[in-house]
Amino acid sequence: MNSGRTLPNVLVTGTPGVGKSTLCRNLADRTKFAWRDVSNIAQEHNCLDEYDPEYQCPFLNEDKLLDIMEGMMAKGGNIVDYHSCDFFPERWFDGVFVIRCNNTTLYDRLAARGYTGKKLEDNIQCEIFATILDEAQSSYKPVIIHELQNDTEEQIQKNVDTIVAWIERWKEENI
Repeated sequence: MNSGRTLPNVLVTGTPGVGKSTLCRNLADRTKFAWRDVSNIAQEHNCLDEYDPEYQCPFLNEDKLLDIMEGMMAKGGNIVDYHSCDFFPERWFDGVFVIRCNNTTLYDRLAARGYTGKKLEDNIQCEIFATILDEAQSSYKPVIIHELQNDTEEQIQKNVDTIVAWIERWKEENI
């Protein structure tokens, strides 16, 4: 499917703590694509609403965020980094990469971030039940969804290589 873009847009999604940001940082360095950390964009552009005391974070104003990101996404060359994906328009993405992580590793990463109680438990459950993968599968065409395991530094580097190779194939097929 040619979107008219000369560079693809990539979504990197997964449960908090699976290594999305580390992967995206490395991928942006390799590709020179714009790394769109959705949490940072939401904060910079006041897309956060009232605070959720149970999860210790604010609610995202998705409509306002989408309005702000629309122009960013038009020309391609974006790596979008966020722990959810079902509210993004399907037309924005040429590849969706769902990052997965071993539950023990994930627990350690989240605990090190200070996650406790319900927030910690719910994120571990989310990974156990592949909630983000299911969300991606119900939101995007199966052909653009890729599941990557991201437990070790070696896997992170392999995943960056995999996505770079995917981008190169996309360019050959679409330009």
